[in-house]
Amino acid sequence: MRSTADRPQPGTRSLEQRGQRERDEGLRSDNGKPEHAQGLLVSGNRKGIGGHPAALTTLFLTEMWERFSYYGMRALLVLYMVAPIAGGGLGFDVAKATRIYGIYTGAVYLTNIFGGLLADNFLGARLAVLLGGIVIACGHFSLALQALPSFYAGLFLIVVGTGLLKPNISVMVGKLYGEDDPRRDSGFSIFYMGINLGAMIAPLICGYIGQRINWHLGFAVAGIGMTLGLIQFVAHRQRLIHVGGRPTKGATTLVVETPSKPQTLTRDDKRRLVVVVLLCFFSLLFWMAFEQAGSSFNLFAARHTRTEFLGFTFPSSWFQSVNSVFILALAPIFSWLWLRLGRRQPASPVKFTVGLVFVSAGMFVIAIASLFIGGGRVSPLWLVAVYFIHTLGELCLSPVGLSTVTKLSPLRMVGLMMGVWFLATAIGNYLAGTAAGFYQDNSNALFRLFGVLGLITIVGAGLLFLLLPLTRRLTEHDERKPESSLVV
Repeated sequence: MRSTADRPQPGTRSLEQRGQRERDEGLRSDNGKPEHAQGLLVSGNRKGIGGHPAALTTLFLTEMWERFSYYGMRALLVLYMVAPIAGGGLGFDVAKATRIYGIYTGAVYLTNIFGGLLADNFLGARLAVLLGGIVIACGHFSLALQALPSFYAGLFLIVVGTGLLKPNISVMVGKLYGEDDPRRDSGFSIFYMGINLGAMIAPLICGYIGQRINWHLGFAVAGIGMTLGLIQFVAHRQRLIHVGGRPTKGATTLVVETPSKPQTLTRDDKRRLVVVVLLCFFSLLFWMAFEQAGSSFNLFAARHTRTEFLGFTFPSSWFQSVNSVFILALAPIFSWLWLRLGRRQPASPVKFTVGLVFVSAGMFVIAIASLFIGGGRVSPLWLVAVYFIHTLGELCLSPVGLSTVTKLSPLRMVGLMMGVWFLATAIGNYLAGTAAGFYQDNSNALFRLFGVLGLITIVGAGLLFLLLPLTRRLTEHDERKPESSLVV
């Protein structure tokens, strides 16, 4: 889920190309050396994972621990808010809790836009990552305090910190390699494996401690994870001295320089932008359903699903790890499939359509499961099946999203259209929380909630399917490229 993409979340090609553009424009960092020369210096280092630069190991561990902190806290957030005050929770009703959850997750994606702008123009990627990690850790430790003001302050700090760290650490990975370095794609694959590794482990540890021992201790453990990531980031800072430095005044001048003649959009540019906007809209529908994972699915697991398997009982938050397990297992298969198909692989709008079909199918599966809660808790295999189906949809849609935005947008508008993509993802997450507010503990209400979300996404898939001939005509001159299958 890493949309993130989700939590994907999230823009490997676009962020990577932003780093490449900086090299091409000859931006200089705070140590005075051109970024392109620094990238070549780093890429010559083969002391890291699998013969990659040693800096990749540092960034891999930083991002793994950041995702550990994010998904560890996310596994507990709604459960903590709805837990009774006597049980250490906040005692919020479901509608209020899920609304807060939706605003929080939406804001996490929205601040990525501003974090990228701050790094590009003032901080530099390296300092942005460091400051972002510090702010994130403070946010988690604020959640560990037993006071309502510190709860809201913690959410705010995590939103701000994630906006600084998340977009810029991927930029740094891109800068580790020269333009023609054959290890580049492999390096990003290793990096995103770290993301999903952190997302898989976090609910197992933080979820157990939060639900079985103490909510606030669970949040504190998430903060400890981010702190560990920061410690190793600072300890190995010499590995990163050549990447992500602060831009100088001279670099800023190069960036803002404009051509003497205003550039107008060509007819093909306008056609591609129509496709980008369409895909952003349909991605919004996808995330509205997919991001039920941390809200309504989390409540369904806690209240209506058996948390026992072969005699072993486990916290309901452990279901939050299932998506990452399937990502780690299935992503290499999807990657091989797209590469094997080559130019014969489906175009991006087709993949989006298939992704919507899968997420809709998952919603119908859990809607059916909700019909059986009157007889007691349902089998855990229902939720496992839902997460499996949703993972298939995520692998069809999420990895290609920002890559497609970058590929179809005119070069001078890539940043703007990336902002549109992040905005659509943020709105989708907010709507997910709003929809989850209709959660009620009876089978009819749950069937209606999940069924309506399934209908919305299948109708979206149908509309996009009908628009496929149009999108094909609008992008008929664009070359199809194999897409990465690992998500943020």
